[in-house]
Amino acid sequence: MANKNWFRGAVHNKPPYNLGGWKKTESEGSRRYHALASRPKSWSLGRRYLSTARALQSLANVTRDRETRKKALSDARYFYDKYNGVKK
Repeated sequence: MANKNWFRGAVHNKPPYNLGGWKKTESEGSRRYHALASRPKSWSLGRRYLSTARALQSLANVTRDRETRKKALSDARYFYDKYNGVKK
């Protein structure tokens, strides 16, 4: 059986790899703002997008709540798309 606290140990408790104030109950823009704002401002924009996308993808992979999975995946795809736009 997988460790229930995997996400908390791997992502949530290791700054800057938390998601700030990301909550599934917030609006789309607010969720994305909090997730991106949790990354250091000294990082390049592309690095911030990629780090945020990976953290959201990790959350989506470990949660059992359908609403959280759906919203985290949506936000992760958004940041992967933003990263691909900056990278080119």
